[in-house]
Amino acid sequence: MDKKEVTRPKNWFESLNYAIEGVIYAFKTQKHIRYHYLIAAAALFLSLFLDLPMSEFVLFTMAVLFLLFAEMVNTALEEIVNLVEEKHHMTAKNAKDVAAGAVLIASVGVAVMVYSIFSKYLHEPIGVAIREAREFSVHIAVISLLLVLISVVCLKALTRRGRPLHGGMPSGHAAVAFSIFTSITVLTLDATVAILAFALAFMVSHSRLLGGIHSKVEILLGGLLGFGLTLLIFWVFFRALQ
Repeated sequence: MDKKEVTRPKNWFESLNYAIEGVIYAFKTQKHIRYHYLIAAAALFLSLFLDLPMSEFVLFTMAVLFLLFAEMVNTALEEIVNLVEEKHHMTAKNAKDVAAGAVLIASVGVAVMVYSIFSKYLHEPIGVAIREAREFSVHIAVISLLLVLISVVCLKALTRRGRPLHGGMPSGHAAVAFSIFTSITVLTLDATVAILAFALAFMVSHSRLLGGIHSKVEILLGGLLGFGLTLLIFWVFFRALQ
């Protein structure tokens, strides 16, 4: 296939065919390009429901096309480098890294453009979701805490070490403390309150380490369990409200 003779395009129609073949080749061989196509299609579809002004729609479309263009150029440069230098070489690596960096810069530009255009459509729904969530704050916090406790018990049963809130993997005290810290932070959205809650959760967890009841790993995993599971539950709840 690589040794097959390639002829120059005889007219604009053949040139167009070659260009389309290049797009198809990049789509088939580069998973990042496939992801970008899917994201671009979803975003363009969303723009129809938001009824974007023509100027914003054009800017958004140009940003997406620029990102896809950067990905295509990156793919072309990788193919050329692979053709010239089959073995690993630092110069070849640098060329590929620079091309990938160009794609990264284009991605940042697209992200800024997307935020600038779509953020105004998200502020109001998010604000409504937070206000509605606060009405059920006690329920969410309690449910999160109960699920954290159940998870701790299950994990300790699987590892067969310790009791629900004494010893074993993970630390139940750390899980509960950081679950409460996460609930307080999400529901108050106050930096000072969040810092104070974190300090309390840290001291509770540290006391288990000083008492020789848990290891650093058990406390760390407990804290991550309490924080991660509680945050996940709040995220699911916010998404359900939107």
